[in-house]
Amino acid sequence: MASPLKDLYSPAFYDRLTSALAAAIPDFDKEKFINKIFTPDFASKELKERMKHTSKVLNGFLPENYPQTIELIKKTIAQLRIQGIGEDGLAYMFLPDYIETYGINDFENSVEALEFITQFVSCEFAVRPFILKYENQMISRMQQWSLHESHKVRRLASEGSRPRLPWAMGIPFLKKDPTSILPILENLKTDPSEYVRRSVANSLNDIAKDHPQVVLDIAKNWSGLGSDTDAIIKHGSRTLLKQGHADILKHYGLDDKGILLSDFKILTPEVKIGESLEFSFSIANENPTEQKVRLEYAIYYKKQNGQNTKKVYKISERVYPGGASINVIRKQKFVLITTRKFHVGNHQLSMIINGAEKEISHFELTA
Repeated sequence: MASPLKDLYSPAFYDRLTSALAAAIPDFDKEKFINKIFTPDFASKELKERMKHTSKVLNGFLPENYPQTIELIKKTIAQLRIQGIGEDGLAYMFLPDYIETYGINDFENSVEALEFITQFVSCEFAVRPFILKYENQMISRMQQWSLHESHKVRRLASEGSRPRLPWAMGIPFLKKDPTSILPILENLKTDPSEYVRRSVANSLNDIAKDHPQVVLDIAKNWSGLGSDTDAIIKHGSRTLLKQGHADILKHYGLDDKGILLSDFKILTPEVKIGESLEFSFSIANENPTEQKVRLEYAIYYKKQNGQNTKKVYKISERVYPGGASINVIRKQKFVLITTRKFHVGNHQLSMIINGAEKEISHFELTA
């Protein structure tokens, strides 16, 4: 069984960290630092609590002069690199948290620090409070970052400015009007790094949830610029596609005329939590010409209040020759995960062809 994520903050981790701190900070007391970390309640702290705790303890060993503190953090990162510590180690997220917590009132020094630190560990969460506090001033700086030589800084520009970044604080003014971040996405639409391009797509998908027309317009403007940009548009339109938005379906030539569903059956009408729903169906293209077909299915999960919530899953998207037909068997697991809680009772399953919901059937989920 995998260890809990909070165990990233282990004695071995702090031994490596304090070695780097000792090399970077004059008169650093390694033993005192370790004693302050491992308080009686440390074992009960979860991942984010340990991160915050590390940031707080570190602050007690750094000078009150904030610019001096930034220089020492940079030296610590340099020492970690010398030790062979790789980039993007999740445990080092306490470094951007330190800037977020103690540097929010020093714009210039903090954003310069974020630019440096994100090249070691991503600062996408730490940048959010600065966007909220400084708004257009911060967005302007992120536009500059979108032209940075480092792909990690460029990604911070797009990922950090997402209106709906998961697990992060929301940015209400960007949800209301994403216009200010569109130049960032424009700068990055042909970025050589897939890591950056995927972030651009995720930002577009965020925007589509509040402003679908903005993304539809971008899809038209960017279409055909290249395969990588086409992939950004497609991934950035995934929510609109799952919603069956008419304009995006038309953009991709997804028409359900002449595409017929038959023999739709739920093979396991009663499913226990921990097992899988199994179903089958047939698809036929009765058109004389080839047709692109996007197959999806939706589960209507029963919520605690008895109502259902719909989640769409993609099966495939490909071209069917005229007259072609296929038979499909599919499974959907109902294994417990941390991000979804199941409720026993009647559930529904529907088939979706090119955005159009066809048949709906019922199955029972049991304990």
